[in-house]
Amino acid sequence: MYPELDTPSLVIDLDAVRANVAEMAKAAATHGVRLRPHIKTHKMPELARMQLDAGACGITCAKLGEAEVMADAGIDDILLAFPIWGEPKLRRLAALRERARVRVSLDSPEVAAGLGRMGGPPVEVLVEVDTGQHRLGRPPGRPTADLVAEIAAVPGVEVVGLLTLAGHAYHSRTPAELAETARREGEDLVATAELCARDGIELREISVGSTPTARYAAGVAGVTEIRPGTYIFNDTAMMRLGVATEETAAARVLTTVIARSTPERVVFDAGTKCLTSDGIGSPDWIRAVGLPHLHLDFLNEEHAVARLDPGHHDELPVGTRAQLIPSHACSAVNLFDVAYGVENGQVTTELRVAARGAVR
Repeated sequence: MYPELDTPSLVIDLDAVRANVAEMAKAAATHGVRLRPHIKTHKMPELARMQLDAGACGITCAKLGEAEVMADAGIDDILLAFPIWGEPKLRRLAALRERARVRVSLDSPEVAAGLGRMGGPPVEVLVEVDTGQHRLGRPPGRPTADLVAEIAAVPGVEVVGLLTLAGHAYHSRTPAELAETARREGEDLVATAELCARDGIELREISVGSTPTARYAAGVAGVTEIRPGTYIFNDTAMMRLGVATEETAAARVLTTVIARSTPERVVFDAGTKCLTSDGIGSPDWIRAVGLPHLHLDFLNEEHAVARLDPGHHDELPVGTRAQLIPSHACSAVNLFDVAYGVENGQVTTELRVAARGAVR
């Protein structure tokens, strides 16, 4: 299995990536909404360009560093879905706005005031709404409408819409529960925008996020944009939620068995520094491709310790290679400098994870 690669290596199934990109683009087009994928999952300009070529209207970034990398690659329509605070970042944002259209999300007048001081054309902002994750934003309805009014009064900014991320959807236990979370995500924003309109503030963008909810929320009347990220690679969290399969899980960590201390134990040469500890403890939180009888028990920094079911103890001798699907693709990709693109079972390209470590 890919003998030219040393292990551990990040391997990207480009055939699966193309299928995933096309499927989400079709879902957005079917519902008449724009697709603005979040590039924090892959951090690679080549893959962002693939998404744009398939119909995405622009991209979403979490941090200025990611946006700068993408702008360097010629991508010029960017949503920064993160509050920008502090003079060093404001100077960088001002420079970025000279070469790209940049919108920013926020949830406070204080952040808006900083943006407004930059000068130049008003900064387009989307106000974040807490639809259930309890991370950023005020609750939908009057609390957010009042916040929108406060921010709209800040000189130098223009409130163009509302934004949310239904991260709590990751805790859904059934497809019906996931669909209901997505419906509420979209409807809460639409209702809040209607309240803002009654207050005299017209909002033209209703932007919803999260791979699990994107296909459902896209169908909510009034939603204008979806921002899924993980869908391009998928991971075991998406598999658990029923929105991905082993075949559509495109990002894998190629590993080698380095120890068989007991008949049932298998140890691989990739630990938390390759696979991340996100999701640790969940059933099948890391899965081995084509090996349903292998179960990951725990990770250390450099070791993945797994257990074989009875009847399979003679499998996977030392030196055997396997592909492990991480629990969280976004975090795992950020641990590698380089990914290897494979097509039809062959390594065909090397991809630099160009925005790796862009945390500022």
